Amino acid sequence: MRGAVIAVSGIDTGTGKTVATGLLARALLDCGQSVITQKIVQTGSPGGVSEDILEHRRLMGCGLLEEDRQGVTCPYLFAYPASPHLAAGLENRVIDLMTIRRATFRLQQRYRTVLFEGAGGLLVPLTDDLLFADYIRDAGYPLLLVTSSRLGSINHTLLSIEACMKRGITLKGVIFNRFQEADRLIGDDAIGTIRHFLSRYGLFAPVITLAENDLEEYASELLGLDSGK
Repeated sequence: MRGAVIAVSGIDTGTGKTVATGLLARALLDCGQSVITQKIVQTGSPGGVSEDILEHRRLMGCGLLEEDRQGVTCPYLFAYPASPHLAAGLENRVIDLMTIRRATFRLQQRYRTVLFEGAGGLLVPLTDDLLFADYIRDAGYPLLLVTSSRLGSINHTLLSIEACMKRGITLKGVIFNRFQEADRLIGDDAIGTIRHFLSRYGLFAPVITLAENDLEEYASELLGLDSGK
């Protein structure tokens, strides 16, 4: 039986999706789940192992896995810190979507859950013609959307949610990153506003706060899994 794939994306670059992915994987491991993370594309990395994969493993409390060393968990590494389509073009390379799909399938054969982290925000271009959101739509992956309490996050979050609705992407949850929060009042209001509009949109995705360890409590619920199996 193939494992489930859950995409993890953010409202922007640097919103905390790598930390969210690693901590969620750790929470699933603590529940006895078989889980691995995958980074679709890593930019700003000259070679070797993806920096985000290294951070996932640190947060999971384990060392590098054989799939990491083989490049399965991150099929594409590019040196220039930019959108994947630009970083690939600067190296005269092309991102082959089937290479990514085959790598994910290999992981699905060995693990019950694959947490599939994107690069940048939800609408980042993977190629000149395909956005990350369209890739996960075509693959049929549900999404965990990572947002934060910084000023402007309500706008970016609601735009991302509407982009999911337009494409028919299933939103499994919104992970709210409160690490390094500058203003508690703004953060509390943002959470309440996002929950309000999720309800208005007829969506039942929970909003889980990252800094308060809610991921441990809700990990199995978010992924639709029964803990310990």
